[in-house]
Amino acid sequence: MFTYVCLGTSDIARAVRFYDPVMAALGHARCHTPGEEDFGDLMGWGSYSDQGAHEIALWVGKPFDGGPPSSGNGTMVALQARSWAQVDAFYAAALAFGGVSEGAPGLRTQYNPDFYAAYVRDPDGNKLAAVCRGFVATQDAGL
Repeated sequence: MFTYVCLGTSDIARAVRFYDPVMAALGHARCHTPGEEDFGDLMGWGSYSDQGAHEIALWVGKPFDGGPPSSGNGTMVALQARSWAQVDAFYAAALAFGGVSEGAPGLRTQYNPDFYAAYVRDPDGNKLAAVCRGFVATQDAGL
């Protein structure tokens, strides 16, 4: 359904210091945009090829309208994790690089018996989640 999500930041260097390890914890590297103009105050993680014809990415940058960035109440980007260990690593990296906890890793059985997630806010206040589905509490959390 989505090709990309873009979040605002007031400090692209700080955002890169936060998102590089947080996205790496989920197995995502920075997007490479060969042959295209320098995006300057915009950085992406995920996949990007054929000048964006094939793209699934999270972009973080200064707002294009020049106004200040803001985070929305009720706005959240949920990122897929392949294991509970990835959710835990996402959460640890976020807190280590300037993020704030909005909910420690754990099962949220009010959603589903296999809904393992962690919630954080980045240094600009954007809310992120890492979610792993397909495992239940009787299985090893490192799966």
